[in-house]
Amino acid sequence: MLILLRSTLFYFATFGLIPSCFSSEIDVLPTSFKNSLNKSQIPYSAMSLHVIKIKNPSNNDIGFTEILGWRSDAPMNPASTMKVLTTVGALNILGPHYQWQLKIFTDGSIDQGVLNGNLYLQGFGDPKFSQDDLERIALELRAMGIDKINGKLIFDRSAHDPSLLSGKTLDGQVNRSYNVFPDPLLYSLNTLKFQIGAVIEGGTPSITYQPNLANFKVVNNLKQNRNTSCGNWQELIGFHISNDEKNAPQTDEPILATFNGSIPLGCDELTYPIVALAPNTMLTRGFQAVWESAGGVWATAPTGENGTVPASANQLLSYQGTILKDAIWDINNFSNNTMAKQVFLTIGLDKTGKPASLDKSTLAIKQWLSSNNLIFPELSLENGSGLSRVEAISARNLTTVLTLLQSPEASAIFLNSLPVPGKDGTMKNRLNAYLKKYDRFQSKPEAHIKTGSLSDVKAISGFVKSRSGNLYAISSFINHENANKGQDAHDQLLIWLIEDGPEKNRIKP
Repeated sequence: MLILLRSTLFYFATFGLIPSCFSSEIDVLPTSFKNSLNKSQIPYSAMSLHVIKIKNPSNNDIGFTEILGWRSDAPMNPASTMKVLTTVGALNILGPHYQWQLKIFTDGSIDQGVLNGNLYLQGFGDPKFSQDDLERIALELRAMGIDKINGKLIFDRSAHDPSLLSGKTLDGQVNRSYNVFPDPLLYSLNTLKFQIGAVIEGGTPSITYQPNLANFKVVNNLKQNRNTSCGNWQELIGFHISNDEKNAPQTDEPILATFNGSIPLGCDELTYPIVALAPNTMLTRGFQAVWESAGGVWATAPTGENGTVPASANQLLSYQGTILKDAIWDINNFSNNTMAKQVFLTIGLDKTGKPASLDKSTLAIKQWLSSNNLIFPELSLENGSGLSRVEAISARNLTTVLTLLQSPEASAIFLNSLPVPGKDGTMKNRLNAYLKKYDRFQSKPEAHIKTGSLSDVKAISGFVKSRSGNLYAISSFINHENANKGQDAHDQLLIWLIEDGPEKNRIKP
């Protein structure tokens, strides 16, 4: 499927085979899909879908035909399937090998191994800036002959409009990693990731964490619980963190992360991610930890604060960070909202220069669509992640976006990033029982599907290879208060395509 889809999408872009519209005729809805909607009390007026059949360019049969459309031009909230537009747009506009940079400057000089002056970190929105990157930066600075830093850490976030660094979250859950605001110096997604070890009889649950932070301690007061299942373990623990100031405290002041409560006996290793520290605190303590691990020392305990690189500063190094193709998988497979926002802003930053803004990125996306002779009048963008009540697109136009990749390499990167039912990402636990019956087949049907979900939205967008080898692209949205019950309806759509439903006689609704 991968090779065929890669060549098919490349043919679409190369030969301009993206049609401006499809037939407006409303086709029939699959019976199993209708039954599921009815069972969930979701009206047909609350959903929208569009399906095309992709022809095979290897047989000189190029293009595609509309198979099914229902309210396919209606503007709908797509939830995280909006990441399809952001990632396809990024692969075309920036290119798969686009690489983020982080520049290091100083306003001082190096004398006998001592850097006398401030160290400036200037970021440009790397979506996967991690401890590994910071460790490499520390080693490069050490290789330049710097043993001791006698100055402050200054964080230059001028690549983004300052308004992007704060605001309101969609659901008020400020400690959840999916709500982290974009940041030119986003370190480890500004998220502490605690690992609570498997609980065995007679033992105390162990706790480790990432990324490594200087003078950061875990106080483990967790106990065993023999009376509760592992399903609700998060309700049984309490978490508190000290010294969370907006401007990073002196790093000689300890930060304590205290866990209270209990963990059910017999649980496997558990992951507890939480946004608990201000961005400057995370980055300051993270840098101190890797600097000291690399053998570096400080004249005084470092502080970290915001600022801009002076025109007179000297550049020490330009660190080459994440490559776009390596970020795409995380964004689509794990539906990472923060990374999607970072990439969305990078599109505008690359096209118009800093500071990046949501309006600049929206304009860049629309200009790219226009270059493909496409105008999406219903398109509304806020942050490119789908974590929004404002974003909207039609099913027809999102399906069209699936066909816009302009190289075999970009097509392969995008396709591989979409979750596969029963295998990975947000589709790992879907269609498992149904697909088992094909385990014995040498050629199996398969699907690559981006999912989306909000409290009143369910959505899918991606590709399906049927059991007979037909290729389909599909986008479907449910916008309704009962949308959380609509997953089965979308699964029925996918099964219908896998079973070559479009090639069979169907009953009109």
